[in-house]
Amino acid sequence: MTDPVHTTTAEFHEGELAVQRHAGVARDAARLSGMLAPAQLRGGVMRFLAERTFAAITARDATGVLWISPLTGPPGFLRVTSPTALDVRTLPAEGDPLHQLATDQPVGLIVIEFAARRRLRINGTLSRTGSGGLHIDVEQAYGNCPQYIQRRHLEPAPVAPSGAEPVRHGITLTQDDIDLIRRSDTFLIGTTHPARGNDASHRGGPPGFVRAEDGRLWWPDYWGNNMFNTLGNLEANPAAALLFCDFTTGRTLHLSGRAALEWTRPGTPGDDDRTGRRVHFTPQRLVAGRLLPLQADTVTAAPDNPPLTDQPSEQ
Repeated sequence: MTDPVHTTTAEFHEGELAVQRHAGVARDAARLSGMLAPAQLRGGVMRFLAERTFAAITARDATGVLWISPLTGPPGFLRVTSPTALDVRTLPAEGDPLHQLATDQPVGLIVIEFAARRRLRINGTLSRTGSGGLHIDVEQAYGNCPQYIQRRHLEPAPVAPSGAEPVRHGITLTQDDIDLIRRSDTFLIGTTHPARGNDASHRGGPPGFVRAEDGRLWWPDYWGNNMFNTLGNLEANPAAALLFCDFTTGRTLHLSGRAALEWTRPGTPGDDDRTGRRVHFTPQRLVAGRLLPLQADTVTAAPDNPPLTDQPSEQ
């Protein structure tokens, strides 16, 4: 099962517009609509991609479930073949929920250089797969600001022998899963829109900014560029996927489920950046393993991380 046929336009869709209006930033967001114009992978964008070693992809598995998965490789594994085409010379790892990717489906890609606090979002169609990797027909590509990206220098890490650490599939978070979530300062989120396709995005904050309570997660939304691509998708479709990575051990936690935006009174406990917005996520499926062949021994917190304004009793 794949997503419906999607269209590309330089206008915001109905979900994005609804969130922008509710937040009172529709006029500011309208000035950025040109970023959604058809992509041209040239110049600095091409060089940025050629030097990267980490990305994440949002797509659906063979049963139609939405996931977001890491893609890693040496510099050059992301290769621009034309202004609207990208070759990804790797595949999701064996055991990853997206290891067997179906073609002819929309995908979202986020490429991050943690050390320089830079990121690029790419949306398009997965037109070809093979043993050598993926081919994406690119429809949108635009950078995001460095906000909330923790500085890390990722290096190749030893890969665990096949079968040494079995990948776990389940529907319920274990205490180890909850501990990983609560100590994470970064996660990646995949969302989808019935006409625009899939999207991949980054979220960062101080450890503990993602709260885990009663088998569900929530986190406060922070101030950003006012485009609301992720929240707008959730307004239109609650399907969501999360990826948590332990950058010191290579452990990963993939979650797929449903998410919803809640509007609160600004300054409510837990509203760390005083936006009056938080996202609730209910996991329905999970995959846990050691699927990240990169590691970083140190981390420097982003200077714009807001402090936590509550301490749930579960922590």
